[in-house]
Amino acid sequence: MKLQYYVIDTPFKDTFTISGGRSKTSQPALIVSLSIGPLIGFGEAPAISYYDVTVEKMVREIKAKKLFIEKFALTDPERYWHYLHHLLPEHPFLVCALDMACWDLYGQMERKPIFKLMGNSWGNTPLTDYTIGLDTIDNMVEKVKKMPWPIYKIKLGADNDLDMLQALRKVTDSPFRVDVNGGWSYNKALEMLPRLAELGVELVEQPMARAKNEADLQQMRALYEASVLPLIADESCVRLADMTGIEQCFHGINIKLTKCSGITPARVLVDEARKRNMKVMMGSMNETVIGSAAIAQFLPQLDYVDMDGPLLLERAAGVGLRIDQGKVTLSGAPGLGVRPSDLPEGGIA
Repeated sequence: MKLQYYVIDTPFKDTFTISGGRSKTSQPALIVSLSIGPLIGFGEAPAISYYDVTVEKMVREIKAKKLFIEKFALTDPERYWHYLHHLLPEHPFLVCALDMACWDLYGQMERKPIFKLMGNSWGNTPLTDYTIGLDTIDNMVEKVKKMPWPIYKIKLGADNDLDMLQALRKVTDSPFRVDVNGGWSYNKALEMLPRLAELGVELVEQPMARAKNEADLQQMRALYEASVLPLIADESCVRLADMTGIEQCFHGINIKLTKCSGITPARVLVDEARKRNMKVMMGSMNETVIGSAAIAQFLPQLDYVDMDGPLLLERAAGVGLRIDQGKVTLSGAPGLGVRPSDLPEGGIA
């Protein structure tokens, strides 16, 4: 295999803000490609400062391990992921990008879309929501008016959360999914959940911060028992080790390909969640079309999906994936079924 990489930085249409005052105006990312002969597979890793993931660190790791990344004889994407997992143990986002590229390449070798390689058929797939980031109430209302959508994901975690939701409810009847990113205390969550149900909220993602001790876990279990709405784990469930006892704290999990380190481990997380009779959501980290197409391969297996990166960014940076009023359509081509556009000239080998 031959490896190349491209550094991109895509502006958001609007400043993207979540709880804790975390804001950004653009999304830097690393696009990688793996090729064998004329076949080229692509993958994407967004840089997320909250997780101390930067493009510069990923590029340094690629330069240090490039020969080892390339020398693997590709016969099975899962074997390659295990190889990368041991080669790059501290770099799950980079492993994810390479795992995506490998699945894309392997799908082209087998002449099948990835979802078919995983044994699924394209049928009644869930609609993706559209995210409204934290802002002034007036700005959030204007964003909803400007983007009529069948389901909205609303970022909360501010002092005036209830006021925001009440204002948004006045301008749309669409269901809301609330994402708090761990921004509430136990008492605030307990107070808010019944009010959210009255406002047409469908589910709540990560109401409290990831548990650090047994006392935190006890509060999560108590909130789970008291909740009138489904609670979905995000930061509390990143990898397989986090699944132990997760069904006592949440009704479902939100899988992020970048955080769990790729398509290969995400398949295991889906299976584990189903064994526990939990709902399965898959979320984005504001990926372009490349990373979003990898999420789309799981649509036949999901209850909920949040893959609106190409809608939030100024440029989708790829072709082959379409999102129309929440409905996701793939090209049907082998592998990811998409190709990047607007990449820097030539890439770096």
